[in-house]
Amino acid sequence: MTARLNVNIDHVATVRQARRAPEPSVVAAAMICEQSGADGITIHLRGDRRHIQDADLFVLRQAVTTYLNVEMAATEEMIKIAIDVKPEAVSLVPENPGEITTEGGLNVRANVSIVRAAVNKLRDSGIMASLFIDPDPEQIEAAREVNEVSEFNIGHHIVSRAVFIGLAQAVREMREAIAAVNHLTPILF
Repeated sequence: MTARLNVNIDHVATVRQARRAPEPSVVAAAMICEQSGADGITIHLRGDRRHIQDADLFVLRQAVTTYLNVEMAATEEMIKIAIDVKPEAVSLVPENPGEITTEGGLNVRANVSIVRAAVNKLRDSGIMASLFIDPDPEQIEAAREVNEVSEFNIGHHIVSRAVFIGLAQAVREMREAIAAVNHLTPILF
């Protein structure tokens, strides 16, 4: 089985939000990614709404034709939004105030009841749930009963490379890199 490539377009929204402008468009970025071979689109709705906005979720839900994965904290507010939007998947991630980007994995062992409840609510609503964890044996063991890895959500590298070669080519290059090493596990980017 070839691992899926979901392109995280948060950094496109970050550039947009720097000027509170309508561009660059996250919908246009998603369409280019899909047309260039991405299996899906990933976005991170943060509690502080620093890049992706609530309206983006609903617009992207309508526009994305492949697969929509939303990263979010395991809070009641976020789980309710996910259930309203109905993405194909939600990746539960930690959020720390003041961090520029996600700095580490979700501490499943310390938050097992919260994580389990969030996963159950998502699954009951027909939404696949996954966990963003550190490559630590204890965290992997704690998450093992919930998930199986079969996809990659890559954003910063693709969007950074796109500045120089274009988004479509950056997506194609990552797709080729995953295909070339598909038989190796794990793949770290």
